[in-house]
Amino acid sequence: MKTKKIFYTALIIALPFVWTSCSDILDVEPNDVITKENFYKTESDFQAATGPLYNKVWFDFNDKFYYGLGDGRAANMYAPFSDYVYPFTDLTETGLTGPLVSAWASLYNVVQQSNNVIIGISGSSLSTAVKNKYIAEARFMRGTAYWYLASLWGDVIISTDPRELVKNPIVNKNSMKDVYEFSMRDLEFAAKYLPETAGQAGRLTKYSAFGMLSRVYLSFSGVSDNPNSGTRNQAYLDLAKKAAEKVISSGPYSLMANYEDLFMVDNNNNTESMFALQWVPNGDYGVNNTQQAYFALGSDITGDDAAWGYWTRASYNVLQEYESKDLRRKATFMGNKDHYAEINKANGGYTVDHGNDFLTIKKGVVGSTKDNSKITRMNSALNTYMLRLAEVYLNYAEASLGNNASTADAAALMGVNRLRTRAGLDSKTTLTYADIIHERRVELCMEGQYWYDLVRRAYYKQQEVINYVTAQNRGVITPILYDTATNKVTVDASKSTSPRAIGVIDATIFTLPYPESELVQNPLLRENPVPYQFTEEKIKDLF
Repeated sequence: MKTKKIFYTALIIALPFVWTSCSDILDVEPNDVITKENFYKTESDFQAATGPLYNKVWFDFNDKFYYGLGDGRAANMYAPFSDYVYPFTDLTETGLTGPLVSAWASLYNVVQQSNNVIIGISGSSLSTAVKNKYIAEARFMRGTAYWYLASLWGDVIISTDPRELVKNPIVNKNSMKDVYEFSMRDLEFAAKYLPETAGQAGRLTKYSAFGMLSRVYLSFSGVSDNPNSGTRNQAYLDLAKKAAEKVISSGPYSLMANYEDLFMVDNNNNTESMFALQWVPNGDYGVNNTQQAYFALGSDITGDDAAWGYWTRASYNVLQEYESKDLRRKATFMGNKDHYAEINKANGGYTVDHGNDFLTIKKGVVGSTKDNSKITRMNSALNTYMLRLAEVYLNYAEASLGNNASTADAAALMGVNRLRTRAGLDSKTTLTYADIIHERRVELCMEGQYWYDLVRRAYYKQQEVINYVTAQNRGVITPILYDTATNKVTVDASKSTSPRAIGVIDATIFTLPYPESELVQNPLLRENPVPYQFTEEKIKDLF
């Protein structure tokens, strides 16, 4: 979809999906009869306007790109027959790769729908205090979308008014540094004006914004003109630590006791969830979570024909990460003889029976409508995590480590060890970068995060990350044997390895190609970026 069409559509359907209930985001149905002429008059109108920012606008991002890029490109998974995974895993994507094109469109849909909400609410006659709360919600979404755009494409177009781009879609892109600054300013506004506690289940709080800021500050701390500088900007490391500390010390969030419970439908909007996409149970296409269909091993799990995950598997590389007692593996990947009580409940649960030479995806696989009435074909009804407390603990630890070889920071150790204890593992007494990145990979595996961790590292240690990706040996398919009792993976010496064609591994892998349709529509995307002119005062009193 061309940018101009996205922007124009955003104007036409500025408020197409309106919640009819304020009790819970998940307990509502869309209604598209509201028009701008009779809107933005009450706080309920504001809630209705911001509701779609939690699902509809993110749909094409969530459908395939979320994990195809975040986990596939990071070699957490592979799917040799799925064109929504292997172009990223094999580093061969182009400007015509379907999920890439869809993700660009989806992220700009988030931006422009957020812009429409901000413009509409700004013109309302309600009090500034009420308006700012909902503008902050929209700015959180816009800022998060721009973090993704900066992380994926680097230089992109910053837009605050879709009407201007409808008039003239041929505009210059802005530099990655300015895109990051724009994202941070949006999230800082959100941290200042979002409420202390969620007004509805699943809604954002100011601590959601602080948590996202800890991620964005951490990313930006490594950005400089030298991708091999080896160091990060201490001022942004300090900001990342402060933002994470706000969440940890003052926020309303707490870890779930059991890791596997995070991925049960009935635990949507749990105490650990800080920002999650809210898919409507039994909802229509566009407000549904399709991921189970792409992950489920077979129809005996889903109860229907939407189960295409037999060849969507854990990579040999990621299986080597798991420690022998790590409970997170079983909640993330299905191994032979693993048993899941929540699937096929009527028959006493589901036991995997496919041999010990591969593992399929578990995270996101929840069962059939017989297991839970909220599930329907192509809709798991499971929220998609975009930010949870576990990540904030890890952000704090990484910011505390900073440019040092190790850290014994008490709060950093506390957070990481809480995650390790929950996973059934021994505690650490010091933390290195290797310790932290290991925890990030296994804790957030199949939650669309690890590639962004590698990109963040590549901002200041690019050659190290190139060497790391090279050492993943993606060009070889290695036959494995896996022992689910010990989480031990070995090479099956009775079978031969086989080659797989992959792209060149160099500095170019850290930015994606622009969609070809965008380059045709807007040839200025091929030109050098121009500075963005910031017009509002930067918020300086958050900490």
